[in-house]
Amino acid sequence: MAEKLGVMLCGHGSRDKDAVREFAVLAEHLKKRLPQYPVEYGYLEFATPIIRTGLDSLKSQGVTRVLAVPGMLFAAGHAKNDIPSVLNTYAAANDLRIDYGKELGIDPKMMRAAGDRLQEALDKAGPDVPRHETLLVVVGRGASDPDANSNVAKVTRLLWEGFGFGWAETAYSGVTFPLVEPGLEHGARLGYRRIIVFPYFLFTGILVDRIHDATDAVAARYPEIEFIKAPYLNDHPQVIATFAERIEQILTGDIAMNCQMCKYRTQVLGFEADVGAVQESHHHHVEGIGTSENCEYCDGVCNQMCRTMPKRKKDAVLAVDTTKILSGQPHHHHHLGDHDHQHGHDHDHGHTHAPYPHADHPLGPKSMLKK
Repeated sequence: MAEKLGVMLCGHGSRDKDAVREFAVLAEHLKKRLPQYPVEYGYLEFATPIIRTGLDSLKSQGVTRVLAVPGMLFAAGHAKNDIPSVLNTYAAANDLRIDYGKELGIDPKMMRAAGDRLQEALDKAGPDVPRHETLLVVVGRGASDPDANSNVAKVTRLLWEGFGFGWAETAYSGVTFPLVEPGLEHGARLGYRRIIVFPYFLFTGILVDRIHDATDAVAARYPEIEFIKAPYLNDHPQVIATFAERIEQILTGDIAMNCQMCKYRTQVLGFEADVGAVQESHHHHVEGIGTSENCEYCDGVCNQMCRTMPKRKKDAVLAVDTTKILSGQPHHHHHLGDHDHQHGHDHDHGHTHAPYPHADHPLGPKSMLKK
């Protein structure tokens, strides 16, 4: 029987309807770029369709071999553990060949997309401030994987040197350090007239809003500095081209992730305890639970309250659970610290989280909880 190829784009998912919509739009762009293949997409958590639904659709179309790629910038836990776990489980249960590609990563096309977004911000701001008097702050999502975090720092350096900015700093929206507000506070003290804040994110969502809120807070304390918010990557043509290349690389065999600094394979400084950790997904309990249609704040019509929700509920949950989550103890948890999903679920899932060695860093995760 002749082999029939299909493409599966695997996203993380979000409670934010705009983020889900933007991912779906990108998938439509990819369908147009790759008309030779049926293309489906799905999410690990919250949003629908889930990944299994997309795979079901491909199988129903007669696909015998799936080319699956993570819809993510860098390879941290979701790309290394969660998505492969879902794909492997489905492949074994359905006798379907699924080949997994690599993340977008550090790529000249991605740097071109990032450069275009920065240029948009510069053009909008105007030429009043020269580049050597401008500070660039690149904000990544942040992960418990130092290799993924280091890639954000590399993006920062490539953009800094490419544009010739006076200085550049890297910050993160969560999990690691420095978080956005302390990172911007540090940058504001360096004496530059303009600071450009660039969320190195694919799509919008609560984390991008958090970056903008932190920018506004620091800008209010330093009115003499011009703060510029650059747009995130979204469906830039070079992003779509990179996805298309990752899919074709599966067929050519050029799909190896950079495992040299993978904390699960080698003893990375400070993360030695993670070597040999079980690679499995723990997102099954939030698959397809919905976006704002199921949100307790908006009754089916998104009113953005989940982005700026009162801290009373979150603080109560985090005060109880954060110590256990960050220490790696078994726990009943609500996932409010990293994932920004407002749901409570007590479950015995039979796994523990590896402890993050810098959980008590004053510029890191716990500083998010101080307000």
